[in-house]
Amino acid sequence: MTTLFDSYRLGDLTLPNRVVMAPMTRGRAAAGGLATPSMAAYYAQRATAGLIVSEGVQPSLLGQSNPGTPGLHTDEQVESWRPVTAAVHANGGRIFAQIMHGGRVSHPDTTGMRPVGPSAVAATGDVFTPSGPRPAPVPRALDTAEVPEHAHAYARAARRAVDAGFDGVELHGANGYLISQ
Repeated sequence: MTTLFDSYRLGDLTLPNRVVMAPMTRGRAAAGGLATPSMAAYYAQRATAGLIVSEGVQPSLLGQSNPGTPGLHTDEQVESWRPVTAAVHANGGRIFAQIMHGGRVSHPDTTGMRPVGPSAVAATGDVFTPSGPRPAPVPRALDTAEVPEHAHAYARAARRAVDAGFDGVELHGANGYLISQ
């Protein structure tokens, strides 16, 4: 009989057990979307889970949904994630990066840019900004010619995740973020 604590084969990866830690936005990244030592400690403490799915990681600056979230769109961000993934692996865990583009669930106060979405329809309610909750702005509607660049940003972030030591990636496609819009 299979139990929660039996190992599990997921593609080429063997997980030590069947416990998965769901992604949760922590807001602990440094300026520039850099992973921090506190993030390494946080994830290392949870490495006994068979698999950790990181908090949402933006594939581009435009994709940042909330202040304090990490990215995987610069070389410096990749370097900052290496101690995090190494700490998880040192404690016997596995970790996937959750790649998440905020789309219309963002704010110019966070990114310095107008958010984008499939149409110029604002998200309902407030969004988080560096100065607290603010009404969601009306995003700029993406032109179909722009969509491939956003898809490429996801692909580049996935490649960077592997380079940073992640064991895999998950694409966030729910909760009103870009690919669920």
